[in-house]
Amino acid sequence: MPECFTIYADEVENRIDPHFYRPAFIQFYKQLEKTKFEFKTLGEITEKVTSGATPLSKGDAYTSKEEGIAFIRSGDINEDKNINFDEVLHIKENIHDKLLKGSKLKKGDVLIAIVGATIGQISIYDYDKEANINQAIALVRLKQEINPEYVKAFMISTLGQKQLDRIKRPVARANINLDEIRGIKIILPSLAIQNKIVALMDNAYKEQKNKEEKTTDFLESINDYIIKELDLNFNKIGKKIFTTESNQIKNRLDPLYYSIDIFYFLDKPKYPFSTIGELSLSIKTGFPAGKNEQDLEGNGIIQIRPTNISNDRRLIFRKNIFIKKEKKEVLKENLVQKGEILFNNTNSQELVGKTAFFDILGDYFCSNHITRINVDTKKVNPVYLTSLFNLYQLNNFFFRVCTNWNNQSGVNNNLLKTVKILLPPLSIQNKIADEVKRRMQKAETLQKEAKEELEKAKREVERIILS
Repeated sequence: MPECFTIYADEVENRIDPHFYRPAFIQFYKQLEKTKFEFKTLGEITEKVTSGATPLSKGDAYTSKEEGIAFIRSGDINEDKNINFDEVLHIKENIHDKLLKGSKLKKGDVLIAIVGATIGQISIYDYDKEANINQAIALVRLKQEINPEYVKAFMISTLGQKQLDRIKRPVARANINLDEIRGIKIILPSLAIQNKIVALMDNAYKEQKNKEEKTTDFLESINDYIIKELDLNFNKIGKKIFTTESNQIKNRLDPLYYSIDIFYFLDKPKYPFSTIGELSLSIKTGFPAGKNEQDLEGNGIIQIRPTNISNDRRLIFRKNIFIKKEKKEVLKENLVQKGEILFNNTNSQELVGKTAFFDILGDYFCSNHITRINVDTKKVNPVYLTSLFNLYQLNNFFFRVCTNWNNQSGVNNNLLKTVKILLPPLSIQNKIADEVKRRMQKAETLQKEAKEELEKAKREVERIILS
C-alpha cells in the first residue's frame, strides 16, 4: 500500500530511499531503545564481518566433494544449522586458501544471507570441517565473550528481522552491505538471561525436530502405500556398461536413457496403463517474467516457481516473485486454474519432476519452469496422478528421462505426454487419493504445530529482552 510521510533533514542518514524511513521502522527503533539492557552494534561485538566471492560458473575453481572444500551459498543455510554437504558445491583447496582465504568459516560463525530470495536467513556454522562462502552470505565472527547462539536467537526474532527488513534495498535482487550488517543493534542482557534464552530456543528446536521427524514418517509412508496398492517395483538398477541396437536409438544419445527400460516397473502391470497425453485436456507451460512484469513491492499476483514447491510436494509461499496486477488481463490465459497439476519441468536433475496439486482460491501465475496439466477427471483423479508423478520423481524416473544443458535439466511437453501411468478404476484412484490427502493433512498439522511452538518461543525471547 502506498505511503506518504515526511522526515526532518537531520534524520537523513546515508540512505535516500523512502523504504528506509517508513514510520513503522522509525517507531520500531524507538521501542527497541527503551530496553533496560545494554545496547551495542553488531560491529562492536565482532572480530570480523566479511563475505566471500563466487568463482566463475563451471570454471576451474570447482571440483568434486571428495577432493574439494564445501562452498556454502545462501540457499544452503537454514535456521536449524543443518547443511547438506552432499548438495553444496565444492571448490579446490588452492581457491579456498588463496582467492577466498578471508572468508574461511570457523565453527561458531554466525551466517546471514544478504542477497536475493533468502535474504535475512540466519544460521550458525556448527561444523569442524573446513568450508567457505559466496558473496551472498555475511560471515559474522563474534568476540569470545559473546554467545553466538544468543545472537542468532536475537536475529531470528522480530527484533533482528525488522532491522534486516529496514536495511535491505527493495530492488529486484534485494541486498544488504557489510557496513549495514555491522550497524545492526543488538540488545545484550546479562549472561544468565542470554543463557536462559538459548536454552528456551534449544528446547523449541528439539520439539520442532521431533514433530518434523514424525512428519517425514507420514510423508514417506505415502510412497510405500501407493507402491503396495499398485504392486509396483522400483528396485531394478540400470546397467553401467551395455550395448544398444541402432534401431532402438531415438532422437537422443545420452547413455542413462538407454541403461534400463524406463518403464520397467510396468512390466507386469496390475492394471492397464495410459499416457499423460491421453489423460490430459491441456498441457501448458508458464512464462518467464522480467523486471518489466514484476511487482517489486510484493503487491502483485504470485508467480509460482520451483522454489514454491516444497520438499514434501506442497505449495509454499515464503519467498515469492510477484507479477504486476495490471498484467492480469493480458496474461489471463496464464492464470492457474484450481484442480490443475503443477509439474516442475526444469531444475537440477535430481529435482526435475517434483509436482504439486493446485487447489487454492485466488489468482496465481506460473513461471516457464512449471508445466500446468489439466486432466480429464472422468479418466483420472488429479490427486492420484500428482502422487504418481512424485513417486516417479523420487524413484529417479525423471532423472533418467530428462535432457540436460548448462547445469539444468528438463522434461518438455512432448516428452511429458509419452509418460505412462498405471490406470486402475476411478474407485481405486479415489481411494488412493483420499488416503494420500489424509496423510498429507496429518503431516501438515504436525508441521503447523511445530512452527507455532517455535514462533511462541521467539515471542517469549522478545518479551524477555524487552522486559
